Amino acid sequence: MNIALVDDEDEYLNMIIKYCRKFGTQNNLCFELSGFKDGEAFLKDFEKGSYSLVFMDIYMAGMSGIETARRLREKDSECILIFLTSSQDFMPDAFSCHAFEYITKPFTEERVFQVLQDALKVIHPVSRFIEIVSERKTIPVFLTDVMSAVSDGHYLAIGLTDGTSLRSRMTTGDFLELTGCDSRFLSVNKGIILNADYISKVENNCCILENGDKFSIRIRNRLQIEQAVRDYNFRKIRGTQKQY
Repeated sequence: MNIALVDDEDEYLNMIIKYCRKFGTQNNLCFELSGFKDGEAFLKDFEKGSYSLVFMDIYMAGMSGIETARRLREKDSECILIFLTSSQDFMPDAFSCHAFEYITKPFTEERVFQVLQDALKVIHPVSRFIEIVSERKTIPVFLTDVMSAVSDGHYLAIGLTDGTSLRSRMTTGDFLELTGCDSRFLSVNKGIILNADYISKVENNCCILENGDKFSIRIRNRLQIEQAVRDYNFRKIRGTQKQY
């Protein structure tokens, strides 16, 4: 996920970069961070869709954060905007730019972490990865690339979106723990975990993925599994349609 950080004060720019990098490392999130010292430099670099999240200082020399945000919104109405401010005087103007949240200076690591957690709830898919040991190699795998995880003896066959698979010595429980019990991964049968993002339909007691792969589901839990898929898709739609 690409994050822009705009602040003309080195102290705060370096601090917010440090906290974002630490949050990403602790949560196995892939963040690409870009820092800017003024609004003009940011707008020169900015294109629609280039950043999912923007931290913007309100008080800057030259073009203010409010004016920069207004011009940003002329190009992109969807990226999440978070203001950094030493005063709440400009809050009405800030939220007219559809700001998601604001952080008051001086800020703490805890405050930045909380805002990042809230923002990630409405950004989907999150570029989160896990590390899989396969054939004596440790391989980073983005969760968005995982379609299925199926038990095979003492191993787990992890099917990926590119058509390949990884074989790792672990249980389905180990896999779910690695993902942090990510809600997109559903246990549909003993030893079978599927990524709900790739389930195209449930019929004839099977989950059918977008690539055509079929997986049997627990017959006695069929209704619960169908409901879990619907609930997940509903939450996903609500998240992507949330107004910032």
